[in-house]
Amino acid sequence: MPEMTERPSAFRLVFAPVRALFVSDASAGILLILVAAAAMLAANSPLAGEYEQLFYGKLPWTPIPKLYDLHLWINDGLMAVFFFVVGLEVKREWIEGQLSTAHSRRLPILAAVAGMAIPALVYVGVVGGEGELMRGWAIPAATDIAFAMGVLGLLGNRCPASLRLFLLTVAIVDDIGAVLVIALFYTANIKLGWLAASGAVVVAMLVLNKMRVARFWPYILLAIVLWYCVLNSGIHATIAGVVAALCIPMVGPDDQTMVERMEHGLAPWSAYLVVPVFGFANAGVPLAGMGMEQILAPLPLAIAAGLFLGKQVGIFAAIFAADKLGFAPRPDEASWTEIWGVSILCGIGFTMSLFISGLAFTGQQLLINEAKIGILLGSLISAVVGYAILRMSATHPDDARSPYID
Repeated sequence: MPEMTERPSAFRLVFAPVRALFVSDASAGILLILVAAAAMLAANSPLAGEYEQLFYGKLPWTPIPKLYDLHLWINDGLMAVFFFVVGLEVKREWIEGQLSTAHSRRLPILAAVAGMAIPALVYVGVVGGEGELMRGWAIPAATDIAFAMGVLGLLGNRCPASLRLFLLTVAIVDDIGAVLVIALFYTANIKLGWLAASGAVVVAMLVLNKMRVARFWPYILLAIVLWYCVLNSGIHATIAGVVAALCIPMVGPDDQTMVERMEHGLAPWSAYLVVPVFGFANAGVPLAGMGMEQILAPLPLAIAAGLFLGKQVGIFAAIFAADKLGFAPRPDEASWTEIWGVSILCGIGFTMSLFISGLAFTGQQLLINEAKIGILLGSLISAVVGYAILRMSATHPDDARSPYID
């Protein structure tokens, strides 16, 4: 009997993306999609009052007056863990990873800088210089690593590995830029006493680093103290997470350094708990009484345009110019259409964009809600269009069969 070639069933083809949720790096990104949808449903359902009370109701038990509601505990406290993981990842990549050489840094840094600058310019152009809205210029400048990598993960190995690596490194450099933007442009009045105390804690951590102390607990205790000092200094408390991570030494008792062990231990908690909780607390927007006039208002329109148009133009133009001028080659085995698709995926700005919007329009709930609408629209359009372009432009026949189909 001639050998039969197994063909995937229609059922498997249809549900392959669903299986990807459980067996690939798509899971964290799809979880964020589900969380955003759940938050929107909660904010526009009979449970809207409970949703509002859960995150903005007073917490009488809090020992820190500034953190009087659960929403602030999440944004100022829990998100410090996310920023700590970002700092660990940046340090590892910069010292011994994909950003460890000047040559490997060229294209990601250039693409990330252009991918932050052009969206900001698009935003400014759309809002037309309105003073109150100008504070949101950095909202469309951020790329969400988990979301973007999740959408890319749905493609299986249709997309060349070089593009995955490129997207990851651009997103990492983008995170560095976003942290610097938060520290430089979204900082309240500085309290020098608390800032000096923060500096003293950082010095203590650097001394432990210099002494090559390889125990976790001294760094963790000092990181908590640093967070409290930064919280009271006027600088946003989450910056403490990045600074503390950069003080962790690249030493260890075995093949894994402390940075790697901490990152591997905390990354799942960050991806599957911290960021989803943050997303659920921040993505809900009440749409009652809101029509197309509000959705197409300058603020949401500027953010959506910055994410979808600005990101793809900035990143694609930077890669094209770098390749043609010989500054840095484009990712290996990637067609220009595939590079364009990945450039569009960089317009997914969920986590960091939501975070920056809260800093840009503190206390102005109407503007925050409009910003959320722009973020969700821009991210959704970028995800759908980017995925469609990459799905239709697969140029790797050997990889055409998804790894999620048995």
